[in-house]
Amino acid sequence: MRIGLDVMGGDFAPGAILEGAVDVLPELSKGERLVLIGNETIIIAKLEEEGIDTSLFDIVHADQVIGMGDHPARAYSNKVNSSIAVGYRLLKSGEIDGFASAGNTGAMLVGASYTVNVIPGVFRPALATLFPSTDGRQTVLLDVGLNPDSKPDVLLQYARLGMLYAKYVLHIDNPTVGLLNIGEEESKGSVAVKSAHELMKDNPMVNFTGNVEANLLFTPEMPDVVVCDGFVGNIVLKEAEAFYKIYRKRGLRDEFFDRLNFENIGGTPVVGINGNVVIGHGISRRKAIKNMILQTRDVIAADLARKIIEEI
Repeated sequence: MRIGLDVMGGDFAPGAILEGAVDVLPELSKGERLVLIGNETIIIAKLEEEGIDTSLFDIVHADQVIGMGDHPARAYSNKVNSSIAVGYRLLKSGEIDGFASAGNTGAMLVGASYTVNVIPGVFRPALATLFPSTDGRQTVLLDVGLNPDSKPDVLLQYARLGMLYAKYVLHIDNPTVGLLNIGEEESKGSVAVKSAHELMKDNPMVNFTGNVEANLLFTPEMPDVVVCDGFVGNIVLKEAEAFYKIYRKRGLRDEFFDRLNFENIGGTPVVGINGNVVIGHGISRRKAIKNMILQTRDVIAADLARKIIEEI
């Protein structure tokens, strides 16, 4: 297994990225190799400065960087030797099995569309994240920011994509699906959500348990998959991050709330494309980068993209 890592992407690149890459080495097995993508001179210099043997990694040179403030599509097209563009070419050619970056999110999504492409039959890919529950389980929440306004048939397909993620990455047999809404009743919600409810209820391939209200998130009553459009999902995700920040500022310590720390999650997989791609938070430091790499490994190991192709 070869895991590609964008060394130049993120607010604290390349230092924090390389620190995370070094930290993850003890947790990689013999057959797992990390491929560092970025300016080779900078990468080697920083590794040697820290006394790290450069032979522990494969290094692929990329002499351009797509900045966090760059226009995603324009920068991806113009900076063909950027670490993001080179990473996607390696992924498409099969030279790496997965690609992770904490760089420009828009450029990462453009690269997915331009290079590895959306799986035929998938209407819209989604960003999926994991939410913890107080009984120790994890729930797949999607979409959390890719498509802010989703039609009913897209929400139905998110249910299928979320079930496949839960089945093959979390190893949950026949995962349950809930539709995030303002009430449990079928009559509640926007036109799109009410229509999606009807589609999910009548689809035998979706183990649909009905609408789920936000006050059931993080509880044992939370289903294995929670579906929403990217507008709602991103707000829920950012609100969880806000609670964690408040909790830490008050000097509190609790194992459950620590699971809300984005650094412990690492990144957000793009589900529904012809490749294994994980996007990290732009403010990621070494711990978040380490976990982003491990999450990418898990997605690759699950062979998620191929399984979605087979089932969708």
